Amino acid sequence: MTPAASPRRDARRNHERLLREARRLFAERGVDAPLDELAIRAGVGAGTVYRHFPNRDALVRELYDSGVAELHDLASDILGAETGWRSVELYLERLGAWVADQPYLPAVMQRVAELDPSHRPGAAFEEAIDGLVGRAQVEGSLRPDVTAVDLSILVDMLGSLGQYGREYLPFWRRQLTIVLDGLRARPDLTPMPVPGQRFAEFHDMSHKKGPKPAR
Repeated sequence: MTPAASPRRDARRNHERLLREARRLFAERGVDAPLDELAIRAGVGAGTVYRHFPNRDALVRELYDSGVAELHDLASDILGAETGWRSVELYLERLGAWVADQPYLPAVMQRVAELDPSHRPGAAFEEAIDGLVGRAQVEGSLRPDVTAVDLSILVDMLGSLGQYGREYLPFWRRQLTIVLDGLRARPDLTPMPVPGQRFAEFHDMSHKKGPKPAR
């Protein structure tokens, strides 16, 4: 091992620990929680926090980008499911659980939208979700008037159950079951009252929802 290898490994370990503790801290106290507390939780000095993240916005941006990377990691199982309906089930289940487990996400999304409105990596998922919906509709398992935006909003709704706290998470699959039953194609469907929203509009709207964070 070279003399420089150990410091680099320590820095990488500290970086990962800071991100892990930031997720926990922001889940409990919001994205404006004191960074001094983050240092205490991670067992490092305040200077270490600022060496890795020169300001709060840099930390929030990395949490956002790491979240997008996690979504890409989930995609292969969801899109590669044996049927279109199974893809719909996995999309709602996996992403709903992912959002529920990270109640700080709406504030992170909102802050990044304020920092850089042109940063829109989530738009890259539009084609994949459209394909998932189309596949399920062709096989006749998903009601024909459901759109990619409808599924994305349902993920958001299921994920919002995380705001009740971790003690509710064992029960959230009750709501998932109700949602999935409502999505199934059947002859006696109630017509949709209005057309669906465009994905680009939904993407921007989802990054602006909720109260403005304190600065």
